Amino acid sequence: MKRVSQLTALALLIGLSSSVSFAADMLSPLTFSQLQQQKGVAIDTRLSAFYNGWPQALNGSEGHEPAALNLSASWLSAMNDAQLTEWIKQHQLQSSTPVALYGADNDNAAVAERLKKAGLTHVSLLGDALSQPERLQKLPHFEQLVYPQWLHDMQEGKAVAAAPKGDWKVIEAAWGAPKLYLLSHIPGAGYIDTNDVESEPLWNKVSDDKLKALLAKQGIRHDTTVILYGRDVYAAARVAQILLYAGVKDVRLLDGGWKTWSDAGLPVERGTPDKTTPAPDFGATLPGQPQLMLDTEQARGLVHRKDASLVSIRSWPEFIGTTSGYNYIKPKGEIAGARWGHAGSDSTHMEDFHNPDGTMRSADDIAAMWAQWHILPSQQVSFYCGTGWRASEAFMYARAMGWQNVSVYDGGWYEWSQNAKNPVSHGDRGPDASR
Repeated sequence: MKRVSQLTALALLIGLSSSVSFAADMLSPLTFSQLQQQKGVAIDTRLSAFYNGWPQALNGSEGHEPAALNLSASWLSAMNDAQLTEWIKQHQLQSSTPVALYGADNDNAAVAERLKKAGLTHVSLLGDALSQPERLQKLPHFEQLVYPQWLHDMQEGKAVAAAPKGDWKVIEAAWGAPKLYLLSHIPGAGYIDTNDVESEPLWNKVSDDKLKALLAKQGIRHDTTVILYGRDVYAAARVAQILLYAGVKDVRLLDGGWKTWSDAGLPVERGTPDKTTPAPDFGATLPGQPQLMLDTEQARGLVHRKDASLVSIRSWPEFIGTTSGYNYIKPKGEIAGARWGHAGSDSTHMEDFHNPDGTMRSADDIAAMWAQWHILPSQQVSFYCGTGWRASEAFMYARAMGWQNVSVYDGGWYEWSQNAKNPVSHGDRGPDASR
């Protein structure tokens, strides 16, 4: 193989960078007002964290332009042409729809190239993007979904936006022994086995006494900020939702989980967790928010109501009764009157809620997906799945979106299906069947 000198490689790199910048310069600029007049669409090419509301610099602007879509340049390597075409279709963009990009020059150029290749013919730059903070939109609680660089900066002692007000901990959550954790984890992270927060036979939340003991062992009080991540986002979400139920005031998720940290190339360590000093007491009544976890009777009270939704976060084959989704759950079907909140291809995936990098899909996309099934933020909404993991992830997203009256039906399909007297639905059906 022919060797390339460092100077040659540098020249090639500079040339590539220059060509990308040149491509960005070739895009004509539009103001936001002009884009609106043309009934066009703004596209934010930055990371979803910045789109959601995190400032790129301390005290910088927060959020995205009104009704802007998020197509991060960082996703492009994970999106083939068919997937990008599907994204365009989902967002109802036509070949002639004016779109204006904003973000870093290189990112805009990369996204523009792919959009033009996909058939969009009116691609411009948004010349006055992020220049008027008062018009920007953001997740009401964007701080509940943290991103890797923010966490790393905080670990390094740097000033960060939305910093915890007191003590904080980073904890990895997963089922079983910490096999992958021992090989590589976020520096300083503790570990929680989900077996410590839920138990057989139905995998419901453990008793409040056991939960209190676990929190004490982990050194967690009601005023400790807990930042959770997982190899599977929904494992961390399950623990997060239970901690919120217990009364921990500030619980956050690393958006996209371990993958986003690994992809960012940030430091890792291996080995067992550092020794934790137990907390002498929780410092508040436990549970602090019992309304966040519903039992079967409470769940039953939500069905067939216009002001409430019992929401199935299960795959479509599970929802219509083709499969139970689990080898240890035999009955197939769905809670009669439940509304479908989407999930993914099977019981171990949540693609419907994820961007290509595994981070949370935009709030507008999720809200529109739910609205099709008459699931609205004004309602009392309780999510469930088979045993609580997927439901907890949907709960955490709804909470970040500012939905006020949300909870998890802890027992889910597993508990509901154990009682033959509980009404069950089977077969293909649409949104109006739940009314």
